[in-house]
Amino acid sequence: MGDKTHYTTCPLCEATCGLEITTRGREVITIKGDSADVFSKGYICPKAYSLKELDADPDRLRQPLIRRGAEWEKVSWDEAFAEIERNLMPLIQQHGRNAVATYLGNPNTHNLAGLLYVPIFLKALGSRNLFSASTVDQMPKQVAAAMMYGAGLSVAVPDLARTDYLLMFGANPLVSNGSLMTAPDMRGRLRGLLKRGGKVVVIDPVRTRTAEEASEHYAIRPGSDAYLMFGLIHTLFAENLVNPGRLLEHANGLETVAALAKEFSPETVAPVCGLESETIRRLARELAAAPRAAVYGRIGTCTQEFGTIANWLVDVLNFLTGNLDREGGAMFPRAAAGARNTSGLPGTGNGVQFGRWKSRVRGLPELFGELPVATLAEEIEMPGPDQIRALFVIAGNPVLSTPNSARLQRALESLDFMVSIDVYLNETSRHANVILPAMSPLERARYDLAFYQLSVHNVAHYSPPIFEREPGSLDEWEVLLRLSALVSGQGSAVPPAAVDDFAISQMVKREVKYAGSVVEGRDPAELLEALKPRRGPERMLDFMLRTGPYGDAFGANPAGLTLARVESSPHGVDLGPLQPRIPEMLRTPSGKIELAPPPVVEDVARLRAGLQRDHNSMLLIGRRNLRSNNSWMHNLNVLVKGKEACTLLVNPEDAARLNLSDGDTASISSRAGSVSAPVEITAAVMPGVVSLPHGWGHSLPGTGLRVAAEHAGVNSNILADEELLDPLSGNAVLNGIPVTIEKASKPEQVLLAAAES
Repeated sequence: MGDKTHYTTCPLCEATCGLEITTRGREVITIKGDSADVFSKGYICPKAYSLKELDADPDRLRQPLIRRGAEWEKVSWDEAFAEIERNLMPLIQQHGRNAVATYLGNPNTHNLAGLLYVPIFLKALGSRNLFSASTVDQMPKQVAAAMMYGAGLSVAVPDLARTDYLLMFGANPLVSNGSLMTAPDMRGRLRGLLKRGGKVVVIDPVRTRTAEEASEHYAIRPGSDAYLMFGLIHTLFAENLVNPGRLLEHANGLETVAALAKEFSPETVAPVCGLESETIRRLARELAAAPRAAVYGRIGTCTQEFGTIANWLVDVLNFLTGNLDREGGAMFPRAAAGARNTSGLPGTGNGVQFGRWKSRVRGLPELFGELPVATLAEEIEMPGPDQIRALFVIAGNPVLSTPNSARLQRALESLDFMVSIDVYLNETSRHANVILPAMSPLERARYDLAFYQLSVHNVAHYSPPIFEREPGSLDEWEVLLRLSALVSGQGSAVPPAAVDDFAISQMVKREVKYAGSVVEGRDPAELLEALKPRRGPERMLDFMLRTGPYGDAFGANPAGLTLARVESSPHGVDLGPLQPRIPEMLRTPSGKIELAPPPVVEDVARLRAGLQRDHNSMLLIGRRNLRSNNSWMHNLNVLVKGKEACTLLVNPEDAARLNLSDGDTASISSRAGSVSAPVEITAAVMPGVVSLPHGWGHSLPGTGLRVAAEHAGVNSNILADEELLDPLSGNAVLNGIPVTIEKASKPEQVLLAAAES
C-alpha cells in the first residue's frame, strides 16, 4: 500500500497552521508544516505532531455508550438514540423545554459541522438554558465589539505585518499561537516587527515567553488593566495627543470618553496597577507618536472582574491614537464566509440586544442567546419551574473548565438525564447516561469558519477528510440532525438527509430575502440546484462562500469563489492583506462606532469604586502551556511527557515569607475550595501573585483517560468563585482570585486535596 500526501489545517488551536500529512492506509506516517501554505508558510507548533497519537488513541471513543448502573455498555447508534428519546422526551413533556440545557465546549469552534449544525439543534430544542465556554474566556471581547460595532465577531486584530508598535495586555501569543487573533508563527511575526525597528511592549503579571521576546515588559496587578488603560487615555487627552483622523466623523461618544478619563490620572491609577505614573505617561506618548501602532488585549483582560471595560478600552485606545482601521493598526478581517459584518447592507444594521431573558436563580442577563456558565450549577440545584433536569454537553469538559468545579460535579450527579458528545470518557462525560462519540479530527473536512473572521491576513482554506470515517460511525452533522429531529418530537429514526435538505433550503430562502445580499430576489430552487450534489457542511459552506464578499454570486461574478475553487487550492487561497473597512463593516443602528455604549459608561462607576479597595491580598492567575490546549489534550503522551507542567509559580519574595522551597507542596485556598500543588519558585511571576495552569485535575474516578491520569495535576477551577463575574458579559473571573497559600505539612493532605479536585 503506497504512501499518500495530504494537505490540511491543524484543528488544535486558532492559528490554522497548514500541515503536510503522509499516510499509509489508515496510519499517519509523518506530520510536518506545509511550506507552501499561503498563511503559515511551514510553521507548526508541537501540538500538530499529536494528531497522529490522537487519531490512534485507544482511549478515544468509537462507539456509543449507555451507562447501566456503574458500567458502560457499547451499543449501536439506533440504540443510543432510542435511549435518549425514551428518557428525554417525557422530561420535556412534563417540565418544558427549559428543563433541558446545553453546554458547548471550545472544540465546537474548530469543527465546521459543529459551527453549522449546533444552531439547528439548539433551535429544535427550544431551550433558553444555553451555556458555553465563551463565558469562561472570551465573552467580554465579544460584548465590547458588539456594543461598539454591532456584531460580536467584529473584533479588531493587530495588523502585525505592518505595525511599528505593539502594546499587548494579558496576552501570551507565543504560547497560545494567537487568541481571538488568528496568526500562525507569532514568534516569527514579532521578531519581524522588531527586526524592522519596531517595538513590542507586554503588560502581564508574569514574564511570559512573549514578554521575554518583547522590547519591554511591565508586571501589572491582575485585574487592573482597565485602570492602566484609563491612565493612558487620561494622558492622551491631557497632553492633546488624541488624533482619531478620518474616523472622527464615523464615531459617537468622544466627549463622554474624555469626561470619564478625567478621574483616572496616572497618579491615581499607579498604586492600583503597580506601574509608576511617569511610565504610564511615557507609554501613552509612545503609542501616540508611533507611525503605526496597535493595542491588543486577550485572556488576561477577559477573565477578570472588569473584562468588558478593559476590552472596550483596548479599542478606545486604538481609536484615539488614529490606529483603528488603518494599515499597521488594529483592523477588521474580511472573511470569505460566515461573517455578519460582510452580509446585508453595508454600514448599518440592527446591532445587538442583550438581556432578552435572564437566568432563573441570579437573574443574570442573556448574551448572544446564552447565559453565564457560572450559573449552571445553581440552575441545576435550585428547585422550581424551569429547573435544569437534563443536559447535553457537546465537545466540552465543564467539570475542569468552569468556576467552582466541585459544586458543578455535585450538580451533575443530581441530573435526571445527561448526554455527552465527546471523543473521551472524561471528567464530565462520566456523569452522562449516554455518550455519543465524535470522529477523529482526521476524518473531518476542515474550514475555519470562525477563525478566518479573526485572521491577521485574509485567507480561505478548505481540506477534505484525510481518512474515511470508521465503519459504523456517524459524522457530527448527522448526529446533530438526528438529535434535532428527536428533540423536536419527530422521533429518533428520522434520516439526517431529510433534515439536512430542510436546513439548507431554509438558509437559501433567508438569504434571497436579505436586503443587500448578492442573491437578493433570486429563485431558491435555482440556487439549490446549483449546489448539487454536495450535502452536509460542504453544501452549506459552498453556499456561504458563493454569497460571501469574494463569492461568485452563483454566476453574477464568474471569477469569484466557490467551494470547488477553494478546494482546488490545497495550500489555501490568499485573499490579501487587511484593508480599512469603516464604515462599511459597521452594523450599529446609527451606522457609527459607538465609543461610549451606555452600559459600559454606567459600569465605570464600579471601576471607580475599586480605587478605594485594599489591594494587598495574594492573587491567583492562570496560565497555559504550548503543549496544552485546555483540558482535552492531556491523554497524549507526546504532549504531557517531560517536566511537570501543573505547578504553582511563586515569586521568591513570597516563597521566603511563606517558608516555601522548590518542590514543596503548597495548599491553595479560596472561598470556593482548596487544592494542593507542587511549588515552582521563579522571579517570572510578580510578588503577590501565584499562578496555576488551567485544564488539569485528571485524578477523578470513572474516566477512561489512562495517560492523563498519570499526569493528573490539579484543577485550578476548584478555586474559581462562581459568584465572581464581570457583570456586563457574565464572564467568570479566573484571574485575580483572592487566595491564601500555606505549606502542606503532610502527604496525606495532598492526596486528599487531589481526590477532592
